[in-house]
Amino acid sequence: MDNFMALMEGFSVAMQPMYLLFALGGVLVGTAVGVLPGIGPAMAIALLMPITYSLDPTAAIIVFAGIYYGGMYGGSTTSILLNTPGESASVVTALEGNKMAKAGRGAAALATAALGSFVAGTIATVLLTFLAPMLAEFAVQIGPVEYVALMVVAFLTVGALLGASVLRGLASLCIGLFLALVGVDALTAQQRYTFGNPFLTDGIDVVLVAVALFAMGEALYIASRMRHGAVDVIPVSGNWRKWMKREDWRRSWKPWLRGTFIGFPIGTIPAGGADVATFVSYAAERKLAKGEDKAQFGKGAIEGVAGPESANNAAAAGVLVPLLTLGIPTTATAAIMLVAFQRYQIQPGPLLFEVEGALVWALIASLYVGNLMLLVLNLPLVGLWVKILQIPRPYLYAGILVFAALGAFSVNFTPVDVWILLIIGILGFFMRRYGYPIAPLVVGLILGPIFEDQLRRSMAISQGDPTALITSPIAAVIYATLALIFALSFWMKKRQKAMESSMADASITSGGGDQARA
Repeated sequence: MDNFMALMEGFSVAMQPMYLLFALGGVLVGTAVGVLPGIGPAMAIALLMPITYSLDPTAAIIVFAGIYYGGMYGGSTTSILLNTPGESASVVTALEGNKMAKAGRGAAALATAALGSFVAGTIATVLLTFLAPMLAEFAVQIGPVEYVALMVVAFLTVGALLGASVLRGLASLCIGLFLALVGVDALTAQQRYTFGNPFLTDGIDVVLVAVALFAMGEALYIASRMRHGAVDVIPVSGNWRKWMKREDWRRSWKPWLRGTFIGFPIGTIPAGGADVATFVSYAAERKLAKGEDKAQFGKGAIEGVAGPESANNAAAAGVLVPLLTLGIPTTATAAIMLVAFQRYQIQPGPLLFEVEGALVWALIASLYVGNLMLLVLNLPLVGLWVKILQIPRPYLYAGILVFAALGAFSVNFTPVDVWILLIIGILGFFMRRYGYPIAPLVVGLILGPIFEDQLRRSMAISQGDPTALITSPIAAVIYATLALIFALSFWMKKRQKAMESSMADASITSGGGDQARA
């Protein structure tokens, strides 16, 4: 009942006209960046962060949450109509959705994706509403030793599970931890890795690194792989209210629910986020289909769109559970949102619901509001999103680079930050070029100082005894959970790779396919 009353108070804040406008702006921007191939929520939040400093924390967080949810919605449009996923979590949607579009059923694919996203997003937000406070109450009991264990879980899972190579992920994590050391040691006041440069004594700003990696580095990488020529978008016609037939509804509602309850728990653990959830959902729908429905898989089965899109959006809400209650980001976008919180001197973690309860409940309430806005906006405005796909790519990515430079300069109003942006942006480009994941670097940079502080506290309490780090009962449970997460994650990744291989073989057997590339 206390949670329900707190949620009602959150709605009283989120329903204020000004905050409704911020939520609307967030979901519009999020959908737009989700539609554009290669531009995800992480890049959008990183770009907008420097220009939101004038907003109050509640407004800024509502905007970022709207971008996050909107990006998950928008990725399905480009996957279905262009066969080029705007977000990595929308790759599975393209498998069946684009084939439906080529068969003249693109409208039904877009409708089941939007409705499934709404159903999953709403149910997952309800689960977040009741699960997050319970986990936060438990998390309040943990001390420095247990917090060190949680940081180890975050480092190892994000470093090992995000990306195709464990070693490359851990190498990226180490780069982030090194950058976190730059500046002045909080205990001894000695400079570390500043090379005598006074501009580095305060450390490297996390916002600067986020903009460099997720905006400049990503834009350079996408532009380097960009193909020339017109974008071939499959047209969608007819009244959007009649896009789904009775048979489509019958075949969609169960995948919506199954995708929700597959995606949410996967999103709450560091097991690959929405990417893994969508593949697991697709595999489940393919296995459960029978008769003529099963025969349509690979040719445009509506279940192959409904289930993965639901899992995608449910996982997006699940990711917020460890972020808000433990301060642990499990995806790249969650890492950027953590940066946004810290920029306003707000530290997600066990005490967040007590210290910043009003803001958290306003955020959760805004997820309900934003989810409804997205449903209302996505179907009637699909023509607008298709128009956005026609933006010339050179203009788009040139604009991103200019905007990133302006944002970097606005952090401290010094040209040195622009040079740092350029150096780290080029580093990000080469990391993407050679398969090194970006998210572990950002997580290492964000959590590195917290890990160092908690480790020093733990050593001080135990009088230098390192065995105290593993003898705590809660810490032992956390490490056991880490082993379980690794086993589960590697099993799911193995299943995902096997499915990708089988789908690639099927594509070759059927003569490949003419994938349209932006």
